[in-house]
Amino acid sequence: MQARPTIAVIGGTGELGSALAKRWAAAGYPIILGSRSKQKAQAVAQEMNANDGSVTGDDNRAAAAAADIVVVAVPYASHEAIINEIKPAVAGKIVVDTVVPLVPPKVSVVQLPPDGSAALIAQRLLGEAARVQSAFHNVSASKLHSSGSVDCDVLVFGDDREARAAVIDLANAAGTRGVDGGPLANSAAAEALTSVLIGINRRYKIDGAGIRITGLPAAQRR
Repeated sequence: MQARPTIAVIGGTGELGSALAKRWAAAGYPIILGSRSKQKAQAVAQEMNANDGSVTGDDNRAAAAAADIVVVAVPYASHEAIINEIKPAVAGKIVVDTVVPLVPPKVSVVQLPPDGSAALIAQRLLGEAARVQSAFHNVSASKLHSSGSVDCDVLVFGDDREARAAVIDLANAAGTRGVDGGPLANSAAAEALTSVLIGINRRYKIDGAGIRITGLPAAQRR
């Protein structure tokens, strides 16, 4: 049986990052939590571990260097700084950008950056050395922190079909359903939709509105 890739979750001590880390660890993936503080990452990893010690913690760059796949789950305000911090450690690797360009105080209003999306910013900063993919924008951390499967689809975007398929597998392993959303430029649609979903949550007084693609046979997710 082929060993599962090691996943570094940069921002793994935050709400979304820790939720994804828990689900992937439960699915059998070795996890490294990345944080600006190595001590904080190690403390959260210790809390997260059951008995197998499959979750460890380190600073952002060291976590990225030790992983096969790097997931970036940080606030938009620190997105560029974090991408530049891990850049030397991600050459040739799949980098999954989950970041949404939310600009307080109007986070329920779509405010895409001049580049077009956070994912395209990451691709510009990392260049062709990294295989940037984009996913997990429209599934709430609260749903991922709950037990069981999540009735929500995850759109996966990227210009590398093989890498997209790998991230779809990660979405499925997290208890969601991964759906191929096409090239990286299309990430703008999912990033913008997050603000729409935040507004829906507020207006309908619910927690964690998500999306579901209808009429899609399981065999055609990729």
